[in-house]
Order: sequence, then C-alpha cells, then structure tokens
Amino acid sequence: MHIKDTERRWWKEGIVYQIYPRSFKDANGDGIGDLQGIISKLDYIASLGVDIIWLNPVYDSPNDDNGYDIRDYRKIMDDFGTMEDFDRLLAGMKSRNLRLIMDLVVNHCSDEHQWFQESKKSRSNPYRDYFHWWPAEKGLPPKRWSYFDVAENAWAYDKTTDAYYLHYFAVKQPDLKWENPNLRREIYDMMHFWFQKGVDGFRMDVIPFISKDTSYPEIDAQEPHEYIAYYANGPQVHTYLHELNREVVSQYDAFTVGEGPGISIDQALDFVDQKRQEIDMFFHFDLMSLDRKPGEVFTMREDAWTLPEFKKIFSDWDTAFAKAGWGSLFLANHDFPRAVSRWGNDSPEHWRNSATLLHTFLLTMRGTPYFYQGDEIGMTNAYFDHIDDYRDINTINRYQLLQNSNGDLERFIENEKYAARENARTPMQWDSSPHAGFTSGTPWIKVIQNYKEGINVAAQEKDKHSVLEYFKEVVALRKSNLTLVYGAYECLNPDDEQVYAYLRTSTTERILILLNFSDTVAHYVLPAHVSYNRIKKLISNDKILDDTTYKEFRLYPWQAIVYELEK
Repeated sequence: MHIKDTERRWWKEGIVYQIYPRSFKDANGDGIGDLQGIISKLDYIASLGVDIIWLNPVYDSPNDDNGYDIRDYRKIMDDFGTMEDFDRLLAGMKSRNLRLIMDLVVNHCSDEHQWFQESKKSRSNPYRDYFHWWPAEKGLPPKRWSYFDVAENAWAYDKTTDAYYLHYFAVKQPDLKWENPNLRREIYDMMHFWFQKGVDGFRMDVIPFISKDTSYPEIDAQEPHEYIAYYANGPQVHTYLHELNREVVSQYDAFTVGEGPGISIDQALDFVDQKRQEIDMFFHFDLMSLDRKPGEVFTMREDAWTLPEFKKIFSDWDTAFAKAGWGSLFLANHDFPRAVSRWGNDSPEHWRNSATLLHTFLLTMRGTPYFYQGDEIGMTNAYFDHIDDYRDINTINRYQLLQNSNGDLERFIENEKYAARENARTPMQWDSSPHAGFTSGTPWIKVIQNYKEGINVAAQEKDKHSVLEYFKEVVALRKSNLTLVYGAYECLNPDDEQVYAYLRTSTTERILILLNFSDTVAHYVLPAHVSYNRIKKLISNDKILDDTTYKEFRLYPWQAIVYELEK
C-alpha cells in the first residue's frame, strides 16, 4: 500500500492514554484522585510518548456509578476539584502537546439531574418527554434487562406520577429520550461548551443505545447479551449520530470514539465509514466477550480461551476496516480486568515478558491503540477475596441479587477475582511509599500490595529493562514508522496455538512481528511465501535465541520480537 495515498489524521497516528481520575493521583490527601493530582503527573504522561489523554467522567455526580451518573454536565465533581482546576489541566496538556478527549455520557444521566427532577413532577411537565415513561394504567411495561439493577429490571416505578421510567443501567441512571429534539439541542449545546474550552473530542459511552423504539415492543430475548443487540439497533441511531456530527463535531478539529456494545462486525462501517459522517471509530466487544461464558456478560467461561480465537477477532476486525473506516485497539480499560492478568500471565516468572508482549502487540497493529493507566508498568488484577473490598455497583448489586436467591456467594467472589471491573480501578502505583504514593490519606479503595515488589513507576524509571522503559521504546518505534500505523496487515499461520505472527506492509517496507503467547519456548517456521534477503531486529523484549536461518525461530515464553524484512 502507498502510505502517501492514505488520508493521514492525528487521531489515527496518536496513542491514547486513559485516566480514571478517582484512582490516578490524589493531591489533597482525601484518598480520592483529583485534577490537581493529574496536573502534577503531566510531565510523566508526556514522557511516555503518548499523544492523547482520555479522561473518564469528571462532571458533577452523586457517584452511584462512579461518575457515569451525571448531575450537571457543565460542572466539575467536588471530589475532583473545580472548573479552574480543569482549565489549568487543559492548559498544562496543551503546553506539552497532549490532546484531551472527554467521556460523553448521554444515553442516561443521574436521577438528581435537574431534567429528571422536573420530569417526575407531573406528566405535563415540560421536561417529561426528556425521559422514557410508561404509564402504570397500561399495565407492566415490556421486559427490559438492566445492567446494574438488583432485580435486573430496567423499568423503575415512580409513585408521584404513577408511571415507570426506563433505565438500562442503575436505577439512578434514567435513560434520556433522544427522540425529543429539545433534549438533543441541550446535548449539542453542552458539547459545544466543552469544545470551546479546547477539548479535542469525546469517547461516547454506550452510544448505540441512544435510539429506542418508543412503542416499547416486546423483545424476544432470554439472556442479557441478547438484549444488548436490541439496545444497539434503535431505529434512529444513525440519524442522531449524523446530526450530532453535523451540528457539533464537524465544526472542530476533533474526533469521536464510541463505546459500541451490540455493534456486530457487519454493521461496523454503518457507524465509521467517513462518508457517513457519524463517528470516527468505536470499541467493539468481541474481544471482551472471549473469556466470558456464552450468554453471560460478567461470568468467566469454564474453559480457557485459545490463541486462534484471539487472532481471529483481530484479523476479522482488521479486514472490516481494510478499505474504509478506522479501528480502535485496546486490551483493557476501566470496565474490564487488567490486560496482563487477562491476556498474559501475571505470575512472577512471566509477568514482565507478557506485559511487554502485549505492549508490542497493541503498538504494531493497525488502528489507534488505547492504553489504560498502569498498563505501562504492568499493573495486575487486584484479586479481591471479600465483598467488602468492592466499591463497584456492578459487583455489589449482583452479589445482593445472588444473596437474595440463596446463590453460591463463594463461587461468585471467585469469579469476580478475574472478571470484576474493580480489578482496573485500584490506585495507580507511583512508588514504594505507603499506598503506593497515590495518597497521603486513606485510599477510597485498596491498593494492590505488589507495588512493594517493583510494580511502581519510581522503581521502573530506574531500571532500563523494566516494563515501563520497554513501553517507551516500543511507543517510539511506532511513532517513527508509519508502516506500523497505516501498513497492510497479514496474519501468518492463524491456527498456530502458540505464536501470533503477522506482517505489516507498505510499498517501502515489510515488518514481521512474532509473539509467543505461551509459557514455554516456541518453535516457529515462517510460511514459504514470506521471502527476503536480509532481516533486521527492531525490538525484542528478551534476548534472541539462536536464529541461524531466520526462517525458523525459537522464542522464549511470552517473547515479542519485531523484525524488518529487506529484499
């Protein structure tokens, strides 16, 4: 492929670093991360070589779902600071050539938002139609499943107006009614507010859910994942996204990435083909379902996922965007367990190599790579073993649901050790001082004790062989080589159960990536069609075993090697 013929965009070439502010850095000692804490670490973030910060919600919120229940879209949550702090943060980022994307949470808001407070006062209130209501005289509303409700029911009864309101998520997160043009105008005005402050884009929370069939038909679904497919296919979703792009995003040098549960691969270009002018990319959930039980959203599958399954997901999605659109690449975020614990091996023997292998993978694939805070130092799952350690509404409410039905609570907690969102939400590990240098107070959630064993920033900055220093090296490799951004992708030996091998190719160069996704030494033979005269190592996370022919390779457990192939 000719890179010169490719439409280059900053958000395609950028590397994203996600910050969960509650757990990043506490500046005032109250045990909760804040904006001043982030400001104090901007030099560190810039030193990583990343380009874009994705900031999880910092808006005013009662915190039923850790900020995803927004009470005021134009105010900063008291826990995090003030709007003046936000302005200083943004200025500090701009001075370091860092861009900012905010979380846009507009499928739902908080039940404490002024809109909902008005909406539930009477059926004739001007804000009534900002939300989805079902009058009780019509009987029980059609079944809708809720992510976080203790009864898994997405309709909640309101006595004042004798009606039910819809909430796909927690009972304190009523769904907004995008069918109302007045609501849409309010949302667009709010987005302009943040763009005019200088933000560079939005990550759009569960954005395919914004369109509903307001006749609320019965849904023929039994399992949670079946409901999600219906939720993502509202009749006006593309109309709304096109309107949002036209009325707001297209007026700025900005980009949007949607959280895309329920979007299947054959629907992908309906959202991200640039000709449609909707969103620029989205996060699909095929990988996030790989280690989960079929039909379950939060339960681990009983057998282990396989590398051919893993490869197929990435190869299929790369094919989907080969000629149009653009993909996102991520292995973890605030809603899922830690990457090294989930897709690697976090045992002391294999932790370093598997963490650095995963860095190599994300930074040598086609698409925009997203890293979650702490990934760069190989932070691991928390593996909490008691319900009192959890703060997440998802885990707590599901535990209560199981308790109410006399379910197996011990088995549930064992599952959460590997599946819980809380695994990603423990405090960032800065140094070996108490609480890993996150706070001088009592942290809002437990710190993982392995920060004392070298999984912290200060220790790794002093070690040239650390996970952190390798991360910086492979970031620099990607940024210096456009073939790793725009080049064609070819998966080699897709059925190999140990080695993920692939080529990234442009008209000027070919790059070979070899990744041993196993705990044992791997022997890999290149396919016959991959020919070359010379081979040059670009980077490796371990010493090279004796490659004499460079047609056959031996790789240490969890070794990653990137070669340039020369004709």
